[in-house]
Formats: sequence, C-alpha cells, structure tokens
Amino acid sequence: MRKLDLNAIYISERVQETLRPVSVSALTAVVAPMGYGKTTAINWFLNQRKQTENAVILRVNIYSDNRSIFWKSVQNAFAAAGLTALAGCEYPEDASSAAQLMDDLCTVLAGDRPCYLFLDDFHLLKDEKAAKFLCGLANRLPENVHLIVASRNNFLPKEEILRLGHRLHRIGKEQLRLNHTELAHYAHRCGMDLTEAQVDSLLRSCEGWFSAIYLNLHSLAERGILLSEDADIYSMFAAAMLENLPPKMQEFLAMMGLADEFTVEMAQAVTEMPDAAEILRTLTEQNAFVTRLPDGKTFRFHHMLKECAERLFARLAPEKQDACRKRYGAWYEAKLQYLHALTAYEACGDYDAALQVIERDAGILLTSLGSAELLERLGRCPVETLKQHPFAILVLMRCMFNWRQIPKMMELKELLLTTVAEHPEWSQEEKGNLLGECDLILSFLMYNDISAMSRLHRSASAQMSHPASSIQNSGGWTFGSPSVLMMFHRQPGQLDRELAEMDECMPHYYKITNGHGMGAETIMRAEADLQQGQFDDAQILLERAYAQIEGNGQTNMTLCCDFLAWRLSLCGPYTPRVPLEVRREELLRQHNMAWRNLFHAICAYYYALRGQTDGIPEVYAAHRMNTVNTLAPGKPMIGLIENQVYLAQGEWARVLGRGPGLLAMCEALHYDLVALHLRIQMAAACARLGRQDEGRSLLEQALAQAALDGFVVPFAENFRDLEPLLEAAQEGPHANAVRCILALGAAQQERCRALNRSEALPEAAARLTERELALARLIADRCTNKEIAARLFLSEGTVKQYTNQLYSKLGIGGGARTKRAQLAELFAKKY
Repeated sequence: MRKLDLNAIYISERVQETLRPVSVSALTAVVAPMGYGKTTAINWFLNQRKQTENAVILRVNIYSDNRSIFWKSVQNAFAAAGLTALAGCEYPEDASSAAQLMDDLCTVLAGDRPCYLFLDDFHLLKDEKAAKFLCGLANRLPENVHLIVASRNNFLPKEEILRLGHRLHRIGKEQLRLNHTELAHYAHRCGMDLTEAQVDSLLRSCEGWFSAIYLNLHSLAERGILLSEDADIYSMFAAAMLENLPPKMQEFLAMMGLADEFTVEMAQAVTEMPDAAEILRTLTEQNAFVTRLPDGKTFRFHHMLKECAERLFARLAPEKQDACRKRYGAWYEAKLQYLHALTAYEACGDYDAALQVIERDAGILLTSLGSAELLERLGRCPVETLKQHPFAILVLMRCMFNWRQIPKMMELKELLLTTVAEHPEWSQEEKGNLLGECDLILSFLMYNDISAMSRLHRSASAQMSHPASSIQNSGGWTFGSPSVLMMFHRQPGQLDRELAEMDECMPHYYKITNGHGMGAETIMRAEADLQQGQFDDAQILLERAYAQIEGNGQTNMTLCCDFLAWRLSLCGPYTPRVPLEVRREELLRQHNMAWRNLFHAICAYYYALRGQTDGIPEVYAAHRMNTVNTLAPGKPMIGLIENQVYLAQGEWARVLGRGPGLLAMCEALHYDLVALHLRIQMAAACARLGRQDEGRSLLEQALAQAALDGFVVPFAENFRDLEPLLEAAQEGPHANAVRCILALGAAQQERCRALNRSEALPEAAARLTERELALARLIADRCTNKEIAARLFLSEGTVKQYTNQLYSKLGIGGGARTKRAQLAELFAKKY
C-alpha cells in the first residue's frame, strides 16, 4: 500500500502552461475565490524561477485593510531580499508621491536578474488607489521585473486593462480548477487511487475546487467516506480537519487563528504551551492549510483555517479569550507593533494597556487609523480609565489638532485639567510636565502669532523638566513652506519686533521639544536680511544656521536654508554649499515625500526666477499641485511659488485670476510677506498684459507695504516683468526705494543671464532625466567613477550601469575613453 501524502503539491501541466507567460508579463492578475490554489500555484512558479533563473523574489502577504500594516509588510519584503530602497519611505498619500515611488521602484529593481513581486490576498486591502498604482507601475516596469497580484475579487479597472494590453496576463478560476483527469492524478499523487465513480462524485460535488477536493480526500483517508455534498465549505473543513484533533491541538488552533503570521516563540507566548513547536510540526505535516513561510521561521494559516479557528476561539470561555488577547497585546507591544497591540487590548477591554500603547507610540502610528476610527475607539474607553493616563490624553490632543478636531481637542484639555486637579498628591514636577506639555500643544492653535505662542512656550518651559512626549523632533516644522519668514511675518512694520520675539521664543520651544525646528530664528533673520538687500549679513547668518542644523537630522530646516541659499546665489557671487543635483540624490535616498515636495518647491522658485522653465520640476511646470498633499498653513506659500512659475511661462492671466483667492488665504492666516509677493506678481502680470493703471495701483500698494520693513528683493526678483512700471515710479513717493530696486533688479537679471549662459545645455540633454543630466555634467567635468559615486551617493557599480544607459540614450559608441571624450565635447557646446 502506498504511503499517504495529503499535503503533496500538485500543479497540473495545464496550470504550468497557464503560468508560463508570467515570466514575460509586467502584471499577472490571479483572480479566483478562496481555495482555488492561487497562492500554491504562484509559490510553485516562483520557486521554479528561483532555481532556474536565480530570480529575486519579493513576497507580500496582506492581512487587513490597514495601510500602515500593509506598507510595513512591503518594506519587510524588500528588506528580506536585501533591498533597502523602501526603508524610511512613507506610504504614498497623493498622486505625486505615488509617481515618485514608481520611479524609485523602477530604478531599484532594474537589472539583469529577473525580479518577481508577489502580493497575495490583495482583496483585503480595499484601496482603489492601490490597484491603480499597481497598474501604473506595471506600465513603467523594466523588462526584468514582473508584478503578480492574487485576489478573490477582480481589482482591475476596465480602462487599466485596455491600457496594459499585452503587458497584462490574467489567470482565473477556470484555469485553476481541476478537470476529471487532473483530479485523478492529484489523488494518486496524494497516495489514493480513486475509483471512476469516486472521481465522478468528487468532480460533481466540488466542481474542480481544490480545497473542497482536498478536504474530501482527508475525510476519505481518515473516515473512509466522502463529505456531504450539501455541507458548506466551513462545515466540510471542520469535519475533515478539526473534529478528530485532540482538544489541546484544537485549542492551539483556536488561539493562533487570531494571528496573521507567527513564530514558534510567539506561539509559545500566546498559548502558554511549552510544546508549541511540536504541535506546529505535527500540524504542518498533516494540514496543508498551515504553511511555513520562505524565511523558515514564520507560519501562517490559510484564511479558511483562520475562519474555522476563530469559530473555535469563540467557543472558549470568555475569561480564557480575554487572557489570550492580553498575551497577544503584550507580545505585539514588546515587538513595537503598536497597532496590533492596541487592537488586541481593546478586544479584551484592557483599556489601561491600550492607553499605555498610545503613550509609547506618541501618536505616530495612531494617525494611520484616521480621525473617525480613533474617535470611535476613544468613545469606547471609560473616562475614568482615560484619566489614569494623562500622557495618553496629551498624545490624543495632538492627534485631534492634526485632524482639526478642535472641539474634541479642547474637551480632552478640560479632562486633563480635571485629572490634575483631582490628584493633589502628585508631585509638582509631575503636574508641571503635564500642564506644560498641554500649553505646548495649545500653542499650535495660536499659529503665526509669535507673541501668543511665546507666552505658552515660556509657560511650558517653566513647568517642564523633560522634553515633550507628543512631538517628534525629526518631523516637519514649516507645514511644507520653504520659508520661515513667510510663515511668521504677520504685520507690516513689525518685522523687528517679530524677529526679537522669535529670538526669545525659540530657546524655550527647543528646550521642551528636544530641539525641534532648530535654527528657525536664525533662518528667519537671515531671510529678513536678504529681503532688505543686506546680502553679506544674510550669508553670515545662513552659514550660522547651517552650523546649528548640521547632523541633527532635521531635513526640513536644511531645506529652508537651501531655499535662502539659492535665492541668495542670484543676488551676487555666492555659490550654495550643496549643488541641487546632489541634494536631489540625497533626498531620493531618504524616501521622504514631504522633503521631496519641499525640494521641488525650492527648485521651482529658483528656476522660475532665472527664467529657466526647463529646470522647473514637472509637478510645478505642469501645474499638478492638486496631486500633492499640502498642509493648510503651507498652501499660500506653494501658491506663491506656482504663480512665479506661471510668470516664467508667460501665463500672466492665470496669475491675475488666482491672485484674489490666494490673497484671501493670506489674510486669514496673517501672511503679510506672502501677500506682498502676490501683489508684486499681479503687478508684473498687469505690466505684461498692458493693464498699466491696474499694475501701477498694485505696485504702489506693494511699495507702501514693503517700505514699513525695508523689503526690496521681492521687487528685484520680478524685475524682468516689472521694469516699465518701476521706471515710471521713480518720481513717486517711494523714489529712493525704487531706485535701489532698479539697481538690484538689473544686477540680478545680469546674474541670471550669466548663469543661464554658463549652464546652457546641448539639444541632446532634452532627452535626459535630471539624474542622467547630473551624471553627464560630472562625466563632462572629467570626474572619475569613484568621484561621481561620492557626489551622487551611489556605488561605483551603479554609476557604471547609469553611465552605459546614458551613452546608449545619447547614441554614443566606441571604447570607454572615446565615449567620455564624445560626451565631454557634446556638453562643451554652449548655446
């Protein structure tokens, strides 16, 4: 008698043939109901590719619709394959971020080795944007990269199917179901020779459904009978796989069925069964629905087994369920998986532990839940329990501010004050830390009013003995604005007072936030000097700000320095310390979309001032700012920059059309400097459109506004368009300022022309990406591969790969030296 092997893998020749096009398709969509062997078939195919092609395999298992958990799974898959490209990269929240991520993935995965990225159980994600992203990615993938997505539901939009065309391969249940001959072969592979009647009966009752056939074979082997044709799949599963198991093994399944993935160590901790490893070994040998993942350490249950296990769990005594969930919560909390821990603790009503998790998380992962879900969870937490966790109240206050849930934020503040008042036994230090951090969070409601914010910061600083727990100093500080002065210059004529208040305010803020926003007051003063035409003073303060920031990881503030540096470089013979292409490569390696968006804003403004529209980032040049998530306080600054791009593109009517709306936003936020820039831009547009009277009126308003603080550079930056109006204003009430502006403007225009001439590019450069252009310039400057690698933060091997692609794109042939000489000659031809 042949040995039974019910866990045998069977992939029919027909299915093998169905899988063959996967290796030449950009996207393979495997869509079939549960239990049709989607995962088994794809895993078999990938294992074959790994053996025959030495392919790179990235597997992502999806277990819920939580995007943070999904994204962490993607990052882990890349890390397991030795790829660090996604480390620190945030989930793309907008179209611009998604496009940038596509570029990153295509760059990282391109190569000679075949690469397969497999996303399993995609239906659980429930995110339409994710499906569109995958289709967009598939249309751009290099030839060596293949995307495989398994889902129970059809996730492909009809328009994407048409767009993908031959790059898409589709596999459905008709290709996966077993036919009569295959069913007989499968049974034989499992060690069972069925009669013709049994094969017919199974095929009729199961319709080729793999899981149902497997369960029937189990029942036939264990009890000598096939399962009832009338039974649902879960009843069939329970009858074939669970009912004959010992009680201890059933309890193990019941408890571990709550986990998405688990290790032996986790199973021992959750079930408190010392022999968990032996139980798992037995289950894996006897049950194809318990799978060991490719890392050799992690296990997962098939969804069918999970469903039945959860039904078993529901039969356990309530106190046993709660104890198990608490152990889950403790395990996840120890592993810093705070969202999992929070869910486990809430499920068993342990709100003390749940609030401790909120304190430890400091609101970072909590924001991924969304305001509605968090408010719902908060509503289930007893108020008395919440009062026992005052630091959790602070974290929740900050979350509510971020979501603009201000009434709930103030409700939590009152709860905190009540809690402190009810505990006279608490030490003064403990009370001070709580009330001080409360003041710090409330200060955000006073945004842009330095005096009001400073009062609360000083109050917080006087009371607190340690940095705040609700703020991470590595996060953004300027809400997406590249300028500190634009944020905090609130009232005409009050610049000196505002600068003095910033000098006084920021040290208190740094003390209680561990240096968050370090250098802001120095940058603001340097920007003021620039605006007043005091370029040497601006440069000295700029270098001081760079020194304050250096090494502290606060990229936001570094980019604010860069914004000032590149504007300053147009006012005289100053060269910024970091070339734009180098800063770009550095940011690409950080994978932080907020910083990239800030960098794009800097480049857009700089190249618009120079009139170099080819250098403006595509998201600004094409005016797709609606695809970028910008926080409300940063929107007027971004609108100003987009207006500058419109001026450079000659779209003057758009500047006038957008102006009133942007000015209203500035008025609401008290952004005096931004409003000044907008009026100047509108005056420039009027001058270009021949609307002289309207232009003169706007220019006079702007000159009167700027005179109160001595601002002149905003006019000089728009000299190209404003010159006729400025010439006419020399006899007006601001004659001295106008003459200064005319001199500064003429000098800046000559500086821009000189830079444009020196950086003029050959026609061939139009076909190059920004990265390729930076590489071409360095090669033309006769830098070695080692020097290029250091400048662009790449390996020498990657530099060689990019260089070969560059030569191919430019149609340059010959030996290595010849190619370099041709490229140098090409880029030496100036317009």
